[in-house]
Amino acid sequence: QVQLVQSGGGTVQTGDSLRLACVLSGGTLNRRNIGWFRQGPGKEREFVAIIRWMDDTSIYSDSVKGRFTIARDNAETSFHLQMTSLKPADTAEYYCVASAQHYSDSFLSPTDWRNWGLGSQVTVSS
Repeated sequence: QVQLVQSGGGTVQTGDSLRLACVLSGGTLNRRNIGWFRQGPGKEREFVAIIRWMDDTSIYSDSVKGRFTIARDNAETSFHLQMTSLKPADTAEYYCVASAQHYSDSFLSPTDWRNWGLGSQVTVSS
């Protein structure tokens, strides 16, 4: 059974950096899109970043572009989200996600993703 285990998160101040990690167990990340979503207080869950397996490109939401970086640590099992220049608006529960294998369609909706981590709280104080 495929599971995503997250680590990282915490409370930081505006302008600080933080790294979230995600490890897949019970399978492989090969031929899967990998990514991150977040859900702020009172908000809907929103797309943050993706690495598409077909062409290895990274795509970011406008709100984090230039500040966040998604990257693989290990082609088989792990990846992370490096967050810099954090703002209070980045305060949210962050979720790592992985698609079904060979999936290459849409990715902006939570329903496009099969596997989810349990979440990591990131709080940015002003």
